[in-house]
Amino acid sequence: MAETDKAKTNGASGAKATGGVTGKVLQVERHDYPDLAPETSQLNQPMEGFDPIYTDIVDYIIRCTHKIWDERDIGLIYTHYTHNCVLYGTTGTIYNREDVVRDTIQRLVSFPERRGMGTQVIWSGDDQAGFYTSHLVTGSGRHSQNGHLGKATGRPFVSRTIADCMIYANKIYREWVVADTTAILQQIGVDVDGYATRLARSAHERGQVSLDIGENRLMIGQYPPAEDPDLSVAATDTERLVVRMLHDVFNRKMFGRIAELYAPNCQYHGPLMAELYGQAAVIHQSLGLVGSLPDAAFAVQHVCSNPCDEGGEKVAVRWVMEGHHLGYGILEMLGDPTGKRVQVMGISHFHVKDGRIVDEWRVYDQMSMLAQVRLAQMAGSDGAALAPLAAPAAPAAAAPEAGD
Repeated sequence: MAETDKAKTNGASGAKATGGVTGKVLQVERHDYPDLAPETSQLNQPMEGFDPIYTDIVDYIIRCTHKIWDERDIGLIYTHYTHNCVLYGTTGTIYNREDVVRDTIQRLVSFPERRGMGTQVIWSGDDQAGFYTSHLVTGSGRHSQNGHLGKATGRPFVSRTIADCMIYANKIYREWVVADTTAILQQIGVDVDGYATRLARSAHERGQVSLDIGENRLMIGQYPPAEDPDLSVAATDTERLVVRMLHDVFNRKMFGRIAELYAPNCQYHGPLMAELYGQAAVIHQSLGLVGSLPDAAFAVQHVCSNPCDEGGEKVAVRWVMEGHHLGYGILEMLGDPTGKRVQVMGISHFHVKDGRIVDEWRVYDQMSMLAQVRLAQMAGSDGAALAPLAAPAAPAAAAPEAGD
C-alpha cells in the first residue's frame, strides 16, 4: 500500500494517538444518536479549535445538524458557519451566514415536524489541515404550515439529502448540498413543474440566463472519450476503483462495468426514494440518466473514504454531469427532448466490500434540471409561451441546506 493510502486509511479509522488522545471515531449506521453524540465522553481524536462538547468529527456533524434542524437551535449557525461561508445548492448559491439563517428558518416554517436522521458520515482530514465530511441524511416530516411551498397540504414526506462540508476550527466554510427536492414536492402534492417554473422565472427576472455550476467537455475535437480517468482526486485503491468505474460508465458508456463491479445482490438507493435490487436495476438507472442527457460529460469533484464496521470501505463521491436534453430516459418530467443545456450536481455514497459494490446511495434533483430547462426556454424565443402560475413565489436560492 502506498504511503498516501496508509495515511488516509489510518486517519479515517480514528485509531490514532496524538497528545494523549486515543479513540475510535464511531460510524453512523450501527449506532444510536446518544452513542454518536454522547453527553459526556473523552476525545476520540484531536479536535483543536472545536467546542469541547465534540468528541470527534462525526459527533460534530451529527450533533450540530441535529441541534440546528431538530432542536431548532438555529442560532448555532452563527458559531458553526463562517460569516463568508459559501453554500452550493442544485439551483443556487448562498454567499453569507445570514442568508443561511434566513433560509433555514423558512424551511422549518413549512415543516414544523421535520426530523433529519443521520444515515452515514464519510470523512477525511484532521483538526490541523481541516476536515471534509459527506453526510447522508434521511429527512421526514409533514407539510403542515403555509410557507415557501405554498398552502400546507398536510401530507407527509421522506427524502434523502447529502451535504458535503469543509470544516476548520468548529466552523463550516464551504458546503455542497444535494437535496432530492423533487421527492418532497411529489409526496406533499406540490406541482413540480409549477415550482420549477416559478424558480426559473425568479432567476429570469434577476437577469440570469442559466443556473451554471461549471462546464465539462466530453471530448476534444473529434476524439473519443479518454480511456483513463484523472485519478489525482483519489488516494486509496478503493477510491481509484470507484472513480474509474464512474468514468467507464458515464463517459465511456461501458454500462457492462456495473455487472462486473456491483455484487449480484447489490442495493440501489436512488432519487425519488427508489429502493432497487440487483445489477440490472443499477444498469437501467444509469443508462436512463445518460439517455436523457446523451452527450453529457461526467466529472468527479471530490472523493473520500473510511474503513467500514460492516467490512470493506464506504466511499463518498461528489460529481457533476453537464450535457444537453437530447433524448429520452428516466428524467421523464423534462418531457420531450428540448435540446437545452442541463447540469447535474450529484453526490453518491458507495459501500465496497471484497472488491464489489454492495450498496449505492445516489442523490440528485430532477426539479433542478427542470428549472434549468424552463429558464433556458424563458431566455430564448419561446419565453413568452410560459404563462405565469398563480402561486407563491419560490425562494431566490433553492435548498442549499441539509434540512430537506
